[in-house]
Amino acid sequence: MSSVGKGVASASISKIMQSKGYRIINIKCDMYVNVDAGTIRPAEHGEVFVGEDGIEADQDLGNYERFTDQVCTSDNYITTGQVYHEVIRRERNLEFGGEDVEVVPDVPKEIIRRIEHCQKKNDAEVTVIEFGGTVGEYQVLLFLEAARMLKLKYPKDVFFVLVSYLPTPSLLGEQKSKPTQYAIRTLNSAGISPDFVFCRADEPAAENIKRTISNVCSLPVNRIISSPNVNSIYDVPVVYEREHLGREMLKVMGMKARKTNMKDWVELSQKIEKLDKEVTIGIVGKYFNFKSCRDTYISVIESLQHAAWFNNRRAKILWLDSEKYEEDPKKISELDSVDGIIVPGGFGERGTEGIMMAIRYAREHKKPYLGLCYGMQLATIEFARNVLGKKQANTLENDLDTPDPVIHVNEKQARNIIQSNYGATMRLGAYDCMLRKGTRVHKAYGTDTISERHRHRYEFNNAYREEIEKAGLQIVGLNPESDLVEIVELVDHPFFVGVQFHPEFKSRPLKPHPLFREFVKAALKK
Repeated sequence: MSSVGKGVASASISKIMQSKGYRIINIKCDMYVNVDAGTIRPAEHGEVFVGEDGIEADQDLGNYERFTDQVCTSDNYITTGQVYHEVIRRERNLEFGGEDVEVVPDVPKEIIRRIEHCQKKNDAEVTVIEFGGTVGEYQVLLFLEAARMLKLKYPKDVFFVLVSYLPTPSLLGEQKSKPTQYAIRTLNSAGISPDFVFCRADEPAAENIKRTISNVCSLPVNRIISSPNVNSIYDVPVVYEREHLGREMLKVMGMKARKTNMKDWVELSQKIEKLDKEVTIGIVGKYFNFKSCRDTYISVIESLQHAAWFNNRRAKILWLDSEKYEEDPKKISELDSVDGIIVPGGFGERGTEGIMMAIRYAREHKKPYLGLCYGMQLATIEFARNVLGKKQANTLENDLDTPDPVIHVNEKQARNIIQSNYGATMRLGAYDCMLRKGTRVHKAYGTDTISERHRHRYEFNNAYREEIEKAGLQIVGLNPESDLVEIVELVDHPFFVGVQFHPEFKSRPLKPHPLFREFVKAALKK
């Protein structure tokens, strides 16, 4: 079922196989007819994770990267929309040689082709493929058929893991395995038998439950893996290894461990558990009234956690709705209680005046500030309004008639907007950035040139560069090809940095992103 933990399970399997000395790659299969995740509301689907080549994908790719340090691209993300789009393209180009094109087997064959392509391109010895959705759903049937056909094609090389939920009715206090038994039977009806069953539950799976599931799916009980709730998702591979998952998987696959080394991961898990001091970070935004802030901003949250752990703290995050500052400006005083302020990415006019009130507070009260994408753009607008005196400064995204378009849109993006050409047309993926030497960000990165991932349509207007720099907001990062502004930094401030890109996509638990690391360090000093 949704949110049961398939993504973390897939990432954890890959981490364990990697620790055994094998080259791995992950693939996420989404059942949506959307070509990518870029046109889906984050509050509906979760964060849009941007890959190195600009693919707008499911947030699970973020976990794959954070757990294994692999670099994900469009090859790692398969949707129903992509598959049908390619099958129809091939049919129109006569690539089926005059044969009629059928949903089965031609759609499953295209799924298999994409899986094989990703495996070969990455020279992976173990490819972990995650299917979104639930066994028994209509939309997952073609992917299950592809999995069945893949097993037929490679009978000794394809294995299945079922991640299933064990409910514990509160009045009984006893785990129930019937939903998992039903899921196994349903999977069997698609021609697939699980080789492992992961039992997701509040507590470790009871031994009698494991034996029951073992009997139902005709598996040894040591392939029924307990997957209880944990304090941190980074504990999951450690928990699995206590169940000897890696050893059992290698045995089933007929492979031997080349090494066994998860020492750094175990040490991180132990460190997280022992931390008792906090750093309080306020995230100011406008998407906080929906289903889940965590899903919408998962990469930002994880990056903050990575940086806090590096600085021997836990990150305490306060979700601050900018619209309440617009309704009652006195409420801005709640920012007194935070150690640092982040404004993450976003779109549209709603709540932006309140966000700029928070940015002004950070600037004037010397509160450490990190602006990501929209957070950088709004920081330059706030500076233009309240330092340069351009009271009507704005972004053309929100005000087409502003006399001071500090943030504007380039010609190519303007055409996309006019033509309503929105899917995968933003400035997406990795771009280089040259850093100004001697600046805070240059010291943080420790290099002259960086590469970071983008997802935006509007840019800083270079017509205001000289004026803003003279007033104290330095332009410290530029794209070498387009001369676009990538980073701004305020002088005479403990930490006030805005970046046009999304550094959160490149943070890792064992390698915190430099900007988040230094931001948290400044917050602790403050």
